[in-house]
Amino acid sequence: MFFPFYSSIHRIFLQNFLVSSYLRNSQFASYLHQFSSRSSITSAELHQLPLHSVANQQNRSTFDYLVRYTTFCVVYVLNDSSYRKNIPIFVLKYCFSVIFCPDTPIGIMLESNRKSRFAYIDLFAGIGGLRRGFDAIGGKCVFTSEWNKFSQQTYQANFSDNHEIAGDIREVHEEEIPGHDVLLAGFPCQPFSIAGVSKRNALKIPHGLSCNTQGTLFFDIARIVRYHQPKVFLLENVKNLVNHDKGRTFKLIRDVLTNNLGYSISWRVINAKSWVPQNRQRIFIVGMRDRNDFSLDDFEVPDSLSGPKLGEILHPENGTEIAEPPYTTGRDARVARKYILSKHLWQYLRDYAERHRLQGNGFGFGLVGPTDIARTMSARYYKDGAEILIKRGRGRPRRLTPRECARLMGFDQPNESKFIIPVSDGQAYRQFGNAVVATVVDDLAKFIAPWITSENETLQFTELKRVA
Repeated sequence: MFFPFYSSIHRIFLQNFLVSSYLRNSQFASYLHQFSSRSSITSAELHQLPLHSVANQQNRSTFDYLVRYTTFCVVYVLNDSSYRKNIPIFVLKYCFSVIFCPDTPIGIMLESNRKSRFAYIDLFAGIGGLRRGFDAIGGKCVFTSEWNKFSQQTYQANFSDNHEIAGDIREVHEEEIPGHDVLLAGFPCQPFSIAGVSKRNALKIPHGLSCNTQGTLFFDIARIVRYHQPKVFLLENVKNLVNHDKGRTFKLIRDVLTNNLGYSISWRVINAKSWVPQNRQRIFIVGMRDRNDFSLDDFEVPDSLSGPKLGEILHPENGTEIAEPPYTTGRDARVARKYILSKHLWQYLRDYAERHRLQGNGFGFGLVGPTDIARTMSARYYKDGAEILIKRGRGRPRRLTPRECARLMGFDQPNESKFIIPVSDGQAYRQFGNAVVATVVDDLAKFIAPWITSENETLQFTELKRVA
C-alpha cells in the first residue's frame, strides 16, 4: 500500500516539529477517544482535530494541510469517494498511525530526516562499506549507484533508503542526481591493481584510465562533482593507483580534481591491519571545496603491532557461538565441512606453490592460524581461497566462511553476525573481496565530520517520495 507524500509539506514542519508527538499527545488522544463508540467521523469533525495543540500556532497552515492530506489518504486507501464526508474511525486511526507513528516507514523517514545533518551520495556502492561511517555521523544517503545485481541485493538487505539503486552510472545524467554535501566513491580498482594490470597485460587489454569498461569511470565522478560541487568527496582505491603507469595515472587524477574542478585534496595510503587482522592497503583521497587546513596526515592510525589477530574473527567452534547454518552447524557451532578443501584442491595448491618456489617466484597459498594476520582478501577468493587458508591441525585447511569474511572486512565485529548476507557463498566472497574495510571508514568519517557541517546545520529536504 502506497501513500503519496510530496514536497508541499513545509520545511518548517520537517525541522521544528516531531511528527510522532501527535499520537503521544494526551489532548489529541482524548479527542479521538470521543469517537471511540462511533463508527465514523465527518470530514468537518476531522478538520477540528486539535493538531495545533502540540506545536506553535504559526505552523497552523501546515497542520491544516496535514488534516486535508489525511482525509485524502482515507479516500485513497478505500478507493471510494463516498467516504469523503463520513470516514470510518478505524481507517482514520490507521491513517494517522501510518503517517505519524515513528515505527512506520513514513515516521521513520521523517524522524531520520529531522536528525540528519548532511546529504551524501554513494557511487560504486558495492555492499555499503563507505556509507556506514557517514550514516553514523548524521548523514542521509540520497542517491546510490551500483551496477552489480547481487551487490544490490546485499546493499538493500542492510540499508534502508527511500530511493531505488541506480545501475550503470554512465547512464545517469548528473542533473538527475539529488543535491548533496558529500560524495562517496570507491571506483573500480581492477584497472589499477597489481593483479588486474598483470592480467590485462597478459591478455593485451588496456588498463588504468585507458580501460574503457572500468578505468574511465573516474571521469563520471568528475562530471558529477563538477555539476553538484559537494563540500567534500571521499574516493577510495587500491594502493597501486599511486604508482600505476609510473605515476602518470595518479598525476592525471590529481590534476583533474585540483586544476579542473578546483578542489584541494589530501590523500593517504592506509593499511587496515590496525583495525582488522588483514594486510590490506588502500588509498583514500579527500577533496575539499573550500580551502582549509584539512590533511589526512593528521588522521591517527592505531598501532598495528597491537592490532587484532585472526582468532578474533574466526568461529570459535566451542559452543560459545550460536550455530549459523549454512556456515556453522551443531551444538558447538562448528564450521561446515564444505569449507574444508578437497584432497584434490589441496594437492593442486601445494604443487602450484612448489613449482613457483623452484622458479624463484613468491606465488603460493597463505596458510594462517589464530595468531596471524591474513593476506589481502581479493574478489577471486571464491575460486580456491588460496590467499587465506585456515589451519586445521593435521587436517586439510579450510576457507573462511562468508561470516568470517564479514568480520575480516569490518562489517561485523568479532563474534557478531549482524550483517545480512542474502547471496551465495561465491557472490559473498566476491563482494567482500571488492569491499573497503568498513571500520577504517568509520574512523575516517569521524575525522572528516567537522569539515562537512557545523552542529547547527541541518539537511534541507525538498521532496519526500512515495513510501510503502
